[in-house]
Amino acid sequence: MTYLQAFIIAVIEGLTEFLPVSSTGHMILADSLMKISDREFAKTFEIVIQLGAIMAVLLLYIKRFFVGPGIYLRLFVAFLPTGVVGLLAYKTIKHYLFNPFTVSISLIVGGVVLIFLDKWSEKKASKYVNVEDIAFKDAFKIGLIQCLSMIPGVSRAAATIMGGVFSGFNRQQAAEFSFLLAIPTMFAASGYDLLKEHENIHSDDIQILLFGAGVAFVVALMAVKGFIAFLNKYGFKHFGYYRIAVGIIFLILAFTGGLH
Repeated sequence: MTYLQAFIIAVIEGLTEFLPVSSTGHMILADSLMKISDREFAKTFEIVIQLGAIMAVLLLYIKRFFVGPGIYLRLFVAFLPTGVVGLLAYKTIKHYLFNPFTVSISLIVGGVVLIFLDKWSEKKASKYVNVEDIAFKDAFKIGLIQCLSMIPGVSRAAATIMGGVFSGFNRQQAAEFSFLLAIPTMFAASGYDLLKEHENIHSDDIQILLFGAGVAFVVALMAVKGFIAFLNKYGFKHFGYYRIAVGIIFLILAFTGGLH
């Protein structure tokens, strides 16, 4: 992987990680378009640079973690289903589902769901005053729905935002809880991948991983702020239209041999 390829993928990660469009799916599609030969390292790179994006959220929402222990407990409950399922299914998912066809189908199906979610949640009021007030059963429900995001193209953000709306949050609260839940989820995913693949990572790889994480951090810092403003003004439907369009385009490319 060249530094130019790493830069492009890291920008995609930073822009899409917290949007309901699937950052992993977009990076897999970008890999295919750029015909990156080292697929195994590319998969590790895509997971590890998420740490950079997560540091951006941690910086922006650091005050949330000083309001009391309640938020930690609720995030732990929400993380638990994904942690268990991810530990059991990690190898299978990474080996069989990280491909353009899976991503394209997931983007299209998820796009349709987002369009319906936008209509349903348009005037929905929250049953919680603050994100930290969410009931433990509702936090667990969000965690269960987040498990769907292990399928590339589904989008962790889309799954957790959908779960948040179904669990009683309004749109903004659902997005903010999704940001917060991303911290333990993605730290665990990146850490686990590094643990599994550390013997295959060389000194040159470490430099490019740090470079990618740094780019993702800067881009994500700007993307998160813009997402909340866009969500409050336009809702989810435009993300749904975008997902469907991208999914169809790449599905056609996959069948016509335009992807590697």
